[in-house]
Formats: sequence, structure tokens, C-alpha cells
Amino acid sequence: MLIRIALPKGRLLRETASMTTRSGWDLSDYSEEARFYHLTSARFPNLSAKIFHEKDIPVQVAMGNYDLGICGLDWIQELMVKYPASELVKVNSLGYAETSLFLAASRDSELTNLKEITNCEKVITIASEYPNLAESTALNSRLKRFNIFPVWGAAESYPPENADLVLLTTKPGQSFSASNLVPVALVLNSQAYLIANKSSWETKDLSELLVTLRLKPRVIMQKPRALSLSRQANICSMPSIAPQGKIVRLALPDGHQQKHMINVFSKANINIKDYPAKNGNQRPEIEIPGFSVKVIRPQDMPLQVANGKFDIAVTGRDWVKEHLYKFPSSPVIELVDLKYGWVKIVAAIHNDSPSKDISELRESAYLSNKRIRLASEYVSIADKYARDNRLGMYAIVPTWGATESFLPDDADILIENTETGGTLKRHNLRIIDVLFESTACLIANKNILNSPLAFKIKSFADELKRAVEEG
Repeated sequence: MLIRIALPKGRLLRETASMTTRSGWDLSDYSEEARFYHLTSARFPNLSAKIFHEKDIPVQVAMGNYDLGICGLDWIQELMVKYPASELVKVNSLGYAETSLFLAASRDSELTNLKEITNCEKVITIASEYPNLAESTALNSRLKRFNIFPVWGAAESYPPENADLVLLTTKPGQSFSASNLVPVALVLNSQAYLIANKSSWETKDLSELLVTLRLKPRVIMQKPRALSLSRQANICSMPSIAPQGKIVRLALPDGHQQKHMINVFSKANINIKDYPAKNGNQRPEIEIPGFSVKVIRPQDMPLQVANGKFDIAVTGRDWVKEHLYKFPSSPVIELVDLKYGWVKIVAAIHNDSPSKDISELRESAYLSNKRIRLASEYVSIADKYARDNRLGMYAIVPTWGATESFLPDDADILIENTETGGTLKRHNLRIIDVLFESTACLIANKNILNSPLAFKIKSFADELKRAVEEG
């Protein structure tokens, strides 16, 4: 009997790897340097393990693609608060990776305690990677009017200019002061958990594996109450026009793109202080009068610009297309191609697939009456690709990283970005289509170009364009 388990990468990987080693699972190459996502066990030949982004694990286990999984309680609750009847069983806490999920506000905000926030008549905006928990928290706290703004990360950078509150995790003893935030309410204490698919738990003998973890084979059923929707609740999605001010609000990317952005600024003779920041500062100072800067995730920028949270931003053309495919009437436009961060957005399949191209894959699925599954972080791009290629019955599998691990067991096609294709080859995948090429670009809300800020924005864009063209 095959037992399939989903294991986390990222924040839980090191401690989970230590636990599996102590338990004698003898997993092949489960480490931070792991080059492959499919793992086998020397001790348990019937154990098949795969590495996923942590947020994907509750979904995969609930769907029945995996019998067991290990992830944080925060991501379990993020799924279950929206789908309380999901086929997910919380087996036991594993006793490590303690974190707390807090509702927090800017230290400079007028709303820094829950009573003030509850009595507030204005619309309260909450930014978070946990939109379902954020909405549930707002409803349970009886906020009169609120918006939930889903983000990919760096949620702590949004208050006070772009959000009133943020729902985010902290480690024990970690201070909010570095982000200039103050805690408003504790929402959840989280640890790493072992979870199971309900059907697998009831029909499969998992005791041999559970014994090694020194867990009693019992179920902790703590499902949250069903989410009751309020008419005042609103998940921010459709773009809107923001009020115009005297300051140009610029969003710059975090992560590995920062070194490229510094190079462009240097060529344009633009000085910026504390970017990238050693202490986590997400508000660097740029030496251009009338500009303010905030550092956020590139994935979030098109929607943030569309909703008027920022006037201009630097992101990838891939994320711009993802946004525009979802919101064709969005006011987001590209101003300058910055010509760095070049990648190809491709469709790839597993080498074990007999299909040579998308046409053969479509024909094979049609003849066997099977649904084609497309896994991607680019949900809208993947959906458009499926429709453009007339795939008939298909399903989009949203992912949050480690997407290569989904093929061939949990998806048939991968829509992914790649520079050289080396990572795809290493995971035994091959490219069958190139959808488009992407580079970093400066984007704007086109409505702001008809405002008094237009001259400042055009001058800034021209300086960057000149720097890029002069090389």
C-alpha cells in the first residue's frame, strides 16, 4: 500500500528534516540544498514523499492527492476557515516551528487598539497573505466596514499609507518595532502539524509511519466555525482610482531584483539610501524631491497600482500580463522596459509523457476523456493558455512555488518562468511551448498621467529609459 506524504520547503524544512531523520525515515536528499522534489525512503519502500511550498500542502491533502502532510497550523486554518467541510484532518501538533499570527497596526496610526478599530465608521483595509483568516478575524471582531487586500508577502510594509491593519506571523520574542508596527490582537498561535486526508485516515493503515513519530494515532478535530459572509466584507480585487496627492508613490521590488534596480539607478544618477536594507527597512529614501518609496513583492505591484495604492512601480512583465489577463480594463500601463530580469514563460510537460506538443496532449486527453491539469503561479496566464489551445476539459492548479514538483502526479502541464531551462531539465521536464518573454518594467496607473504628478513621473521614466539605453 503506497503512502504519499507532502513535506514543506521554506521555514519548516530544516526542523522537519531533523524530525524525519530522528524518526528513521531515511529520506533521500530532504535538505535545504535539495535539487529534486521527489523523495524516497530506504526504510519504507511504500513511502512516497514530495516537497511543496507550505501553503500548497493543506490543499493537496484535502484534495486527496496526498495521504499525509506537514505544514503550519496557520495555513491549515487559512484553508479551513473558508472550507470548514474540507476533507482535512489535523492529526497532531509536532511541537516545533512556533509562530503567532497577529493583527497589527502602524505605530503612527490613530487606530492602534481593537476597541477603536471596532467603533470606527470608515472602511478598514487589512493587508495579508492570509485573506481568509483576515476576513474571518474582521467579522469576528465585528468591524463595521472593511476591505481585505490579499498580498503575496511583505505585508508589514503596507500600513499606514496603503492599509490600516496587517495580519502577519511573528516568531516568539520577535519585536514589531523594526516594521514600526504595534500588535492589536492575537489571532492564532501556530506550530507545525501533521495532517491527513480524511478518507486516507479512515481507510489506510498509517500506524507504521505514525509510530516512528511517537504520536498516538488519534485525531484532534478543531474545525473552525463556518465563515458567515457580511455584505460589508469586500475582498479587494477590481481596480479603482485613488485620490491624487502631491507625492509620487513608487514601489520597488524586494529580493534578488534589488541589485539590478540599484544598477539602473546608478546609471541614471539617482541616489537611494538603505536599499536593500540590512535591518529590514522597507521605506528607503530616494533623493528625488516629491517621491516616496516602499519595497513590496513584484507579484503584488500591478494590483496595487491599479487600485491606486501606488502611482508607479517596478515589476516583471509576466506579473503585468497575469494582472491584465484577469482584469482587461485595468488602468495599469507599461512606461519603460528596464531590460533586466529576462525570463521566458513556458509550458512544460514531464519527459515520461508520450505527447510531443500541446496538440498531441490535447488529442490524448480527448480520446481518454481525461481532464488536463495545468499547475502554475500564473493562474490567469495558465487559464488563457488553456483556452487559446482549446484544451476542452481542464483544471488550473494554483501553486505558491516549487511548481516543478507537481508533474507528473498532480498536474499534466507546468506554466513557469525560466532563464536557461536548467531547473526544468533537472526535474525531468521538457518545454513544449514558449508563451512570451518577460523583463522588468516600470508601470503606472494611466489615470495618474492626467494629474499634476504627470510631469514628475514622465521625467523619472525618461531618466530610467536613458540609463537603460546607454547601458
